[in-house]
Amino acid sequence: MDRFLEGKFAIVTGGTRGIGRAISEALLRSGAAVAICGRWEQSVSRAVDEMAAATRGRVIGRAADVASPGDVASLFRLADEQFGGLDILVNNAGIGVFASVADTTIDQWRQTIGANLDGAFYCSREALPRMLKRGGGFVVNISSLAGKNPFAGGGSYNASKFGLNGFSEAMMLDHRYEGVRVCAILPGSVATDFSAQGATADWKIAPEDIAEVVLMVLRMPQRTLISRVEIRPAKPRKT
Repeated sequence: MDRFLEGKFAIVTGGTRGIGRAISEALLRSGAAVAICGRWEQSVSRAVDEMAAATRGRVIGRAADVASPGDVASLFRLADEQFGGLDILVNNAGIGVFASVADTTIDQWRQTIGANLDGAFYCSREALPRMLKRGGGFVVNISSLAGKNPFAGGGSYNASKFGLNGFSEAMMLDHRYEGVRVCAILPGSVATDFSAQGATADWKIAPEDIAEVVLMVLRMPQRTLISRVEIRPAKPRKT
């Protein structure tokens, strides 16, 4: 594989499995050093060991809840200590709680907004000063088509992803003249264990396909920005 990211440093949140894991592995194969986080130390340690062996890349990790500003700060301090800089942030961590608005609890609402939207803000706020010191960088936010297409039972999830799309565009406008490029990627149904039957559905997008889109976005010359990508199954299940 073309190691076009040689010498670059990246953080991928939610990098232990699914889309985040595929993105982390793609970045490692492309030459970047990668720091990941997940909510459980055991899963982070296992993912780091497996990715290091499979890609022969430089990968580190720390347990962190992106909804906690303190955990996020700790993750970025680890990257400072081990890498000394940051070029790429992939805000991938997220959760899905699906219920009608009447049946959504306050805790479920806060957890969904915290993981899917607050976490992206906390991580971006830590990343931007570090990127600006290096003359620029790239923030990729893994959003969802649920951020433009509401559905019944998706109140908290839709709100978090609509918010993430707006946040992504505003951040792009804030920092485009400082060398920081921002892209939101909006997948449709992806074959992960995010949903009950997701990992076994062969008609869905593969996590590796999302990783390929991330590499495509990062590969663009500095003069060009892909600010939003929609990606969906070519042949979705007919209802």
